Amino acid sequence: MGELSELEQIRLAKLEKLRQAGMEPYPTCVSRTHTTGEAICAFEASDGKTALEATVVGRLRSIRRMGKTVFAHIEDGSGPMQLYLRADDLGPERLALFNDLFDLGDFVQATGHLFRTRTGEVTLRLSDLRMVAKAISPLPAAKEERVDGKRIVHSAFGDPEARYRERYTDLAVNAEVRQVFRTRAKVVRAAREFLDERGFVEVETPVLQPVYGGAAAHPFITHHNQLHQDLYLRVSFELYLKRLLVGGLERVYEIGRDFRNEGVSFKHNPEFTMLEFYMAYADYQEVMALTEQLVATVAEKATGSTRITYDNQTIDLTPPWARHDLRTAVAERSGINLAQVPTAEALRQAMVALGHEPKPGTTRGKLIESLLAHYVEPTLIQPTFIYDYPRDISPLAKSKPGDPSTVERFEAFVLGLELCNAFTELNDPLDQEQRFLEVRRDYQADDEERHPLDEDYLRAMRYGMPPCGGLGMGIDRLTMILTGQPTIREVILFPLLRTRE
Repeated sequence: MGELSELEQIRLAKLEKLRQAGMEPYPTCVSRTHTTGEAICAFEASDGKTALEATVVGRLRSIRRMGKTVFAHIEDGSGPMQLYLRADDLGPERLALFNDLFDLGDFVQATGHLFRTRTGEVTLRLSDLRMVAKAISPLPAAKEERVDGKRIVHSAFGDPEARYRERYTDLAVNAEVRQVFRTRAKVVRAAREFLDERGFVEVETPVLQPVYGGAAAHPFITHHNQLHQDLYLRVSFELYLKRLLVGGLERVYEIGRDFRNEGVSFKHNPEFTMLEFYMAYADYQEVMALTEQLVATVAEKATGSTRITYDNQTIDLTPPWARHDLRTAVAERSGINLAQVPTAEALRQAMVALGHEPKPGTTRGKLIESLLAHYVEPTLIQPTFIYDYPRDISPLAKSKPGDPSTVERFEAFVLGLELCNAFTELNDPLDQEQRFLEVRRDYQADDEERHPLDEDYLRAMRYGMPPCGGLGMGIDRLTMILTGQPTIREVILFPLLRTRE
């Protein structure tokens, strides 16, 4: 079991004493007639005169011993409930067993009848109490201190890295963390309902792929022993979902994991959850309208409102959102008119004049992307669409009519954070093949923008892909925004961390 602390050794001894007293600390069968929430609601709905019996289970959260009586609280997934233990009801031996061998954090099964105390709290007066899971390790306790005469309670288990490493403990002691993940579940469910109601079909595409693609990212590489073949963990669902449009599924979506071998930050985790959808006979303007409706609906269902508070800022997700074309946004905030610097070198020199140090040889699209990230994105606090992007950083998007250097692409930003990326999808197989070849030529072999040539995807396109629009949205980032969390690690149950040395 490893080295135990003094408290853990004491609890382990109590576990053995429970067995000696004939009470199995980890029974195979547990009885429950009500959750704590159901029991309280049933009592509230009764006339208060009829005795209401209940058996509840949960974790012991508090114990107040008062001679021959004890008040305690247990908590299950529906909330807390007060227990009332009396020697006259349980018997002196059973009460002594509780006082000697039960600890905070233990899971118990409590049977009795409900009543209301003088203070008005619905309480279960026990006729029986059993252990259902003895906790050997004590849970961290909340800490109190006085600052300028005020009592301040610090959340238990407050160190972020410790919380991420032991998320099970974090969830056990911090109710607000449990609520974040309940909200996350509502986000996913609401997004799924929104798309299902509009005729989209939910599908599953391969996680292990012979050719990665669909996003600008470095992949994780693995190996299949029997096939003697390297495979990639997917970086995107895009190319497989668009194959399904070729096959006649006109509206498809997937919610699942992507994997990108990239840096870790407050907005990046190597393993993350994406929503992608694709719809035939739609362009990026239609996808834009659907996107703002989707986010507003999800916010309403997950939080009860389309107005949220994040870091003391009120964010209104109600459609319509602001819309700005990229060139105008860059010109207004950086002073650089992209039309006057049509080549990569001319743009690089304009950026150098502003104090930037872009590498020689950087493509024009990458330079524009850098300007967007530096000058524009941090200012986009309220939900905003930025649209019409450079062709050379958008190899899967359709060019704008009359402007081959620009594609029909948009990104949505909230609180300066990119929320989603969308295109009018390129469906010309000859143009798509040329784009792949251009990206191979223009980007170095280790550049994340360098998409591999997916021959099977091109083969699918040659059978005919309908005009379509598509979107990819980060579920983790959306949950961050809706729950007011400052880092993606707060909305991922088990974020990737460096191994302890």
